[in-house]
Amino acid sequence: MLKTEHIVKQFVNHTALNDVSFEVPDKSIFGLLGPNGAGKTTMIRIINQISGPDSGRVFFNGEPLAPKHIAQIGYLPEERGLYKKMKVGEQALYLAQLRGLSKQDALVQLKYWFDKFDIGSWWHKKVEELSKGMAQKVQFITTVLHQPKLLILDEPFSGFDPINANLIKGEIMELREKGATVILSTHNMGSVEEICDHIALIHNSQKVLSGNVKDVRHKFKEHIYELQCKGNMIGFTNDLWTDFELLENKQVDDVVHCRIKILNDKTLNDLLAIAIKHIEVIEVREVIPSMNDIFIKVVNEKYSDDE
Repeated sequence: MLKTEHIVKQFVNHTALNDVSFEVPDKSIFGLLGPNGAGKTTMIRIINQISGPDSGRVFFNGEPLAPKHIAQIGYLPEERGLYKKMKVGEQALYLAQLRGLSKQDALVQLKYWFDKFDIGSWWHKKVEELSKGMAQKVQFITTVLHQPKLLILDEPFSGFDPINANLIKGEIMELREKGATVILSTHNMGSVEEICDHIALIHNSQKVLSGNVKDVRHKFKEHIYELQCKGNMIGFTNDLWTDFELLENKQVDDVVHCRIKILNDKTLNDLLAIAIKHIEVIEVREVIPSMNDIFIKVVNEKYSDDE
């Protein structure tokens, strides 16, 4: 759906993007991640043709990105932009027509979405009467109602309580199932794990990590296993020696929970062979790092390298 090749963007003495390339697969949810100031917003502005790159190219459905593609993009910026003195329905209808819908088609789409979100009673309210979360629902609707092929959502969960955040997550996944491609820029790593298919992590203007979310999580595995067990823990831990590292050991009621890192090319079978001599193993599972853990690890490593 979207491909960026070697994007460079500079502002006076600051390089916002330095040779950034990534590909957003069609009908996927793509997480564009990075700390504040990493370059995400600059990339989003380039995709939206608000600004252009100094060098590099962007392709939309295999074609060089052009003004004609704007009508196929829906953009929800982090900074909300509703007119406070306008009534909600009036505002939504105005924005729908700006996105190319006729008044009649806009009214049909708005009724569908307002009914779906159960906010029909807001139609005659002024925007200034809405809470941040309420206004965000309205702006989300105006972003998606023209059924764009590409949706760019910048911190779409900001201001929402957990119930409404889950509502928006569900809508994003449903839009993907209906054929939309979504670029999601967020600091909420839990949401990334839940709904993103692929990610790219930008740090200090450069892409430092990208790939399928499941593949990325497995790439950062550290051969750590969690065991739930009963029995002679002293004998078990004494037998671990130098090939295993006990990272955590706590008891809950009569069950011991421990985390063990496997070292020196040993395997889970080697660990279990030691364990069953001393303890009853109730459950064992591999610890797969969360996207939050990976985000922190990669960014901290890059900070150390930069210093």
